[in-house]
Amino acid sequence: MAKSLAGQLLVASPSLRDPNFVRTVLLIGVHSEEGAMGVVLNRPSTVTVREAVPQLEPAVDDLEPVYVGGPVAPTSVVCLAEFVEPSLAELLVLGRIGFPAPDTGVEELAEATARRRVFAGYAGWSDGQLDAEVDDGDWIAQIALPQDVFSEAPEELWSSVLTRKGGSYALIARMPLDPSVN
Repeated sequence: MAKSLAGQLLVASPSLRDPNFVRTVLLIGVHSEEGAMGVVLNRPSTVTVREAVPQLEPAVDDLEPVYVGGPVAPTSVVCLAEFVEPSLAELLVLGRIGFPAPDTGVEELAEATARRRVFAGYAGWSDGQLDAEVDDGDWIAQIALPQDVFSEAPEELWSSVLTRKGGSYALIARMPLDPSVN
């Protein structure tokens, strides 16, 4: 393993054709010798928190969509939050943004955090798998910003992160999904 990508964004390269990850932006939560885990930030579903996990309504706006966090354990609920008091997080990923402990109560989560986002499932890689995919050019690493995690326009995140990276990546950001229509 070269360098840990925990706390970084991974942007799917145009050559990545896995339908689970086409034009996705992931926040990597864990990246170690044992493997990696992250969540897709730019795939809001049509299902609201109220419909999918109504017990989270006290902590999350009930009309907020549940995001498709990745293909692993798609029926599990993963919450990413910006903590008012970072010591209350189970795992911090980016500044005060991280994952709450599994036993955190809903009211406690609401009080301890400023913003929250709910994901169905996550993305996971076995040991060395993510490193190989990065080396193969499937993913483009970029520094994560808090506004990426809680983007108001998640459908534009792929393009905006590549544009921010600059250079030839800014050109890729404007590339149509199907280059043959160019």
